[in-house]
Amino acid sequence: MTLLGDITKARAKRIKASNPVQTPLRRAVQIPVWGDLFIRIGLALSLITLVILIHWWDREGLVDNLDGDVSFLDVVYFTMISITTTGFGDIAPISDRARLVEAVIVTPVRFAVLFIFVGTAYNFLIKRTWEKWRMTRIQEHLCGHIVVLGYGVSGSETVAELIERSTDPSSIVVIDPSEERLAEAERLGCNVMVGDATRDETLKAVRIEEAENVLISAGRDDTTILITLTARSLAPNVPISVVVRADDNEMLARQAGANNVINPVRFTGLLLAGSAKGEHIAEYLADLASISGRVQLIERIVDAEEAGRPISELSTGGRGLRVYRGGKVLGFWEDECSILQAGDVLVEIIPTVNGSTQGDGHDRDDTE
Repeated sequence: MTLLGDITKARAKRIKASNPVQTPLRRAVQIPVWGDLFIRIGLALSLITLVILIHWWDREGLVDNLDGDVSFLDVVYFTMISITTTGFGDIAPISDRARLVEAVIVTPVRFAVLFIFVGTAYNFLIKRTWEKWRMTRIQEHLCGHIVVLGYGVSGSETVAELIERSTDPSSIVVIDPSEERLAEAERLGCNVMVGDATRDETLKAVRIEEAENVLISAGRDDTTILITLTARSLAPNVPISVVVRADDNEMLARQAGANNVINPVRFTGLLLAGSAKGEHIAEYLADLASISGRVQLIERIVDAEEAGRPISELSTGGRGLRVYRGGKVLGFWEDECSILQAGDVLVEIIPTVNGSTQGDGHDRDDTE
């Protein structure tokens, strides 16, 4: 309890000292800004160089009305005024071939260079302003999204598994203080924000109160519990799952407001102990936890058609394992499971086919 008290005091100090700052979300662009600019400039210069070479090759078809001599500098000058459609008239094509070159080659290049520069202006002055405005609007209307707080080893694996389970990356918001770690999430198509998840303004910026789930893995138990306190105070009804590594902190995490507390050290111990009883037990447990396996554990609410049936006769064809009813946990072998009731929360094993579950059509509830 001392740790929880210290964390609560630390949170109160952070709230008092914090300065509200709205940090806009980001989503990856295919080409960096400067990379796009250099590509456009390089393409335009290449086209201009091509026209200069063509004019130099066909310089005999040009006439200089000032001195009658067409030098290389005159060719460069003529190319630039020709491409920009300035046309002073001091240098002009006089032969049929030169005029054909202007009509067939230079004119398309002129339009191409114009489109390149107009496109550049659009991309940098309009499109990126529009993208920034669009992301701000998305941020203001976030709803039903998944907020992942911390993108270390556990957080990155969580996001990868969510995407593997057909979660739209654009519905995932990742917050982490490290730009380097967030770059990976951004490449996956997630919305990312650099920030301190222990601060109220950071979580308010991603509308945490409207989230479908909050997943916390900060790397340190004290930080995780502080983030949990902050998240729970802002989102009283949103399911929160956290990762803690010390057994003593599991109860503290629940007291801070976590609905689900996951201890990877304990889970690893379970896998190791299971492997001692059989070489395939650990493999099957890992299979259950991942969408890429042949079977999957899911949690959902019993539908109307299944009410009144025994747990052995599910419409999905899965195997029912456990029922949560009125705060009571019922095993499949218990008499109460012989008659399912509407509103029961069911945990079952279903087969996966090509990465999708057979029970995807059912509503699921991630709370216990």
